[in-house]
Amino acid sequence: MHVHDQQAHELMELVFQFTAERMAMDPPPLDFCVPFAELTALAGQTITPEGLGGTAALRLFEDVLGPACLSIDHPRYLSFIPAAPTEAATLFDLIVSATSIYGGSWLEGSGAVYAENQALRWLSDLAGLPAGAGGTFVSGGSIANLSALAVARRVWRDADPSRADRRPVVLLSAAAHSSNAAALDLLDLRSLPVEVDGADRMTVQTLRAALDALTGEQRNSICAVVATAGLTNTGTVDDLAAAADAASDLGAWFHVDGAYGGAALCSSTRRHLFAGIERADSLTIDPHKWLFAPYDCAAILYREPNLAKRTFTQHAEYLEVLTATDDWSPSDYAPHLTRRARGLPTWFSLAVHGTNAYRDGVDVTLGTTEAATELVRSLAHLELVTEPELSVVVFRRVGWDREQYAAWSGQLLADQIGFVVPTVWRGETVLRLCITNPRTTIDDVRACLPP
Repeated sequence: MHVHDQQAHELMELVFQFTAERMAMDPPPLDFCVPFAELTALAGQTITPEGLGGTAALRLFEDVLGPACLSIDHPRYLSFIPAAPTEAATLFDLIVSATSIYGGSWLEGSGAVYAENQALRWLSDLAGLPAGAGGTFVSGGSIANLSALAVARRVWRDADPSRADRRPVVLLSAAAHSSNAAALDLLDLRSLPVEVDGADRMTVQTLRAALDALTGEQRNSICAVVATAGLTNTGTVDDLAAAADAASDLGAWFHVDGAYGGAALCSSTRRHLFAGIERADSLTIDPHKWLFAPYDCAAILYREPNLAKRTFTQHAEYLEVLTATDDWSPSDYAPHLTRRARGLPTWFSLAVHGTNAYRDGVDVTLGTTEAATELVRSLAHLELVTEPELSVVVFRRVGWDREQYAAWSGQLLADQIGFVVPTVWRGETVLRLCITNPRTTIDDVRACLPP
């Protein structure tokens, strides 16, 4: 065996050992955010002319860099949107990298694309989209929402050549995720916010009021209506049927941002909240949020994928071998060309465990959320801000200001008890728990509540 081969073999053994030990941790370490100056002192210059060698580089990650990253799969990581990938998905992510699969075209990765499309089909069926629906996996909800709105803009302009130089408008909730605002800015679209109710939800009343207030010119300028199936901040679901009606009334594209909440489509208790989602022209669901996939994995689905293909297919001499066929190439359905087969870990985990296990996993987190809600309700020093619909609990600690929330949150992490950061709801600093990990118990929640 050559020296190089021997080193590669030794490094492989070290990586496998590290992976096995990390996956055996129950729970994994929560770990810390480390200031730049401290990391600089501990890690120093890591890229050198001679290299550190595999053993030293891995030890540097294991001892210094890794512990400076919070573990999003820790059962008490309850901020933002946590993730809890299955062991099957995590392990298969190693295989995706080890096999050097290019996931952009059918020609180069037909097996991978076939498998990914079966996972996309499952998501489409959950939403009730037609048999011809499809799409691709992208890096996250931000790119998925951007992709959907890019197609909406293209369809709106293609419908009337006189619109070519006009700036279209998107009707969306005042509480919609920030990625939608970013997409509007990148695509040079204007927004027309819709008022929300006390739970930050678009309703039939607020949508009707928004439509009634439109001028004739505004109605003709709207290219899309965006509804949210599970707000990141409160977990509430817009009235999707009312949003679909509004889009139909306007002759506009209907996009549903279910990046976080769309996972609850597979639950046994929450499907009714999504009535109307089957009418979507496009739909975002992120398996890396609540469907037990590793980052980064978000699905963008289209009712009529050919509209996306018309928007995104890239043409060049060297690509003619791809574009001259009707093969399904994921690069045609989002603003990417090069892509890893990031949907394969989701496919593998679904194939291993079956869809019933996914239903059960989501139901477990919903049950924990219900128990957490009752716990908060039972404590005199805590007050619910909104009634939870999915797996987000928003509440206040009576009498606390922003500084007290921040101090408590920082100490909770410093003591390695949990990770709960404040959020803001209508100008008020409050607390928010997001439960997407089936391993999170009511005892974990209790440990992460302020005194």
